[in-house]
Amino acid sequence: MLGKKSIPTSNLYLIYYPRNFSILESDTCYRNWASMDSNRYYRNQFDDYASSGNLNIVVNDGSMIHDAFKSVLTVETKKLMEILEENERMWLSRDDYSVYTGSAGIAYTFYHYGKSFNDAAYIKKATGLLERCVTKFKSRHEITFLTGVVGPLALTAVILHSQRKEEEAKQLILKLKSLATYVIEKRSDVPDELLYGRAGYLSGLLYINANISPPPIEPDIIKQVVTTIINSGRMYASANHCQSPLMYSWHETEYLGAAHGLAGILYLLLQARQYLTQVQMDSYVKPSLYFLQRLQFPSGNFPSSMESHSDKLIHWCHGAPGMSALFCLAHKVFEDNTFLDTAVRCAEVIWQRGLLTKGYGICHGVSGNAYAFLHLFQHTQDIKYLYRACRFAEWCFHYGTHQCRAPDRPFSMFEGLAGVIYFLVDMQQPHMAKFPSYDI
Repeated sequence: MLGKKSIPTSNLYLIYYPRNFSILESDTCYRNWASMDSNRYYRNQFDDYASSGNLNIVVNDGSMIHDAFKSVLTVETKKLMEILEENERMWLSRDDYSVYTGSAGIAYTFYHYGKSFNDAAYIKKATGLLERCVTKFKSRHEITFLTGVVGPLALTAVILHSQRKEEEAKQLILKLKSLATYVIEKRSDVPDELLYGRAGYLSGLLYINANISPPPIEPDIIKQVVTTIINSGRMYASANHCQSPLMYSWHETEYLGAAHGLAGILYLLLQARQYLTQVQMDSYVKPSLYFLQRLQFPSGNFPSSMESHSDKLIHWCHGAPGMSALFCLAHKVFEDNTFLDTAVRCAEVIWQRGLLTKGYGICHGVSGNAYAFLHLFQHTQDIKYLYRACRFAEWCFHYGTHQCRAPDRPFSMFEGLAGVIYFLVDMQQPHMAKFPSYDI
């Protein structure tokens, strides 16, 4: 239910005092079950998938979640949603209107939840929150779906269009398109990566066209954006004698992961492939994928940047979780089985080391890592990956129990509770699940 409720002390404990959870009797067996294997992750003691096991989690011959587990999943998702709502005063008081850590991300979760559970009250609340975000967001220089005004504009436009408020949606889309001039300006200081750069603007354009029919963003605008991204990467790679035909730098570091680096940019370009020329695909995108593929560690993980040799980070933003989606899509597009092999190796290291002490969030936590299994399940139909996603979802039922520190924005989509809820809602229909802003 929507509405004001008293805040249970135990729920605040979940969010703000995760270090002290060992004093709670209910956590004792869970804590012993999952001893910490390093300062970054817990040893995964879940049994891996076995077709002969009667675990009441997945249906072996049906490629679906077992009704018993789905029932628990629904109950636990609604419990976490109640906690999010009970703490509205705390997350609404921040002057952050982004999808990544602000009100727009929480609205995105409300919208996703409302659609999944056919609850118009949550869609209405999402609409009100997003309209507020659009009004409050002033900077034209923050142009991405996740951290800029593009996210609130795109989400609000899609919702209003679904409510047959076409003229209001059209005005928001015009505002979004007007940013293209700044984005493609060669002399602007816009980076190219997903979180703060051109790839993040591209994700907004693609999201609009994927969710409104007929697609309102003209092909020429998208072609200009993708060409600008490719030319930027080509020129940087040439000037710096990179082995990859495309390379990018953010804050003077050649990042490789989904949020700031080459993988995230390539993933958006592949999703925009209908707007790329064959030369762009064959001469720049495909060989850049092969270059990135060669950087995979024997463990299956990836370095966070060209400067790093550390095999530590198992995050969507840095490491194997953000790579699995890229190489699944690369396999679909280019039909090279080595790309699928790369994605599978990503999944293995995530299963081993993906239950993070850092927490549960989408950007650098357990729920974000679980999307790697969903990508592989969707791509291969191998139920093992659905099972693994279910196990990571089960871990998220205990939100707050196993994390070394509370997130800076504990209710947000990409760092906190709203993102965990979004993932658990996606688990209701795993064949349709999409990582927010990354999967279009």
